[in-house]
Amino acid sequence: MSNIPFETIDWNAIPKTEHAGETGIAFWQTVQHQGLRTRIVEYSAGYVADHWCQKGHVVHCLEGEVTSELETGESFLLKKGMTYIVSDDLSSHRSISKNGVKLLIIDGDFLKLDEKAAK
Repeated sequence: MSNIPFETIDWNAIPKTEHAGETGIAFWQTVQHQGLRTRIVEYSAGYVADHWCQKGHVVHCLEGEVTSELETGESFLLKKGMTYIVSDDLSSHRSISKNGVKLLIIDGDFLKLDEKAAK
């Protein structure tokens, strides 16, 4: 990861890219730096992710609700104003949104699993 100078982001100027889920659509606005990705992600109503994700994230719910389902069968409801954090390779998770949601998602090299700390 490299140093990032002071920067403001005008999310209105960042184009949206479309990503199909198993059902529903995700719209991403992405700002990429070396080793760091910052996104505003919106899931449509009825969205179910099309894969189990192993990546680490910091996920903050801006609007609506999203369920984070773990491959173990556990699930966690994230509502407006709530955040979850997980490191790479520590869970298989996927997002499900019944009525649509808007999230701020930050991920990158700082979430890589520290092998020494895991032992």
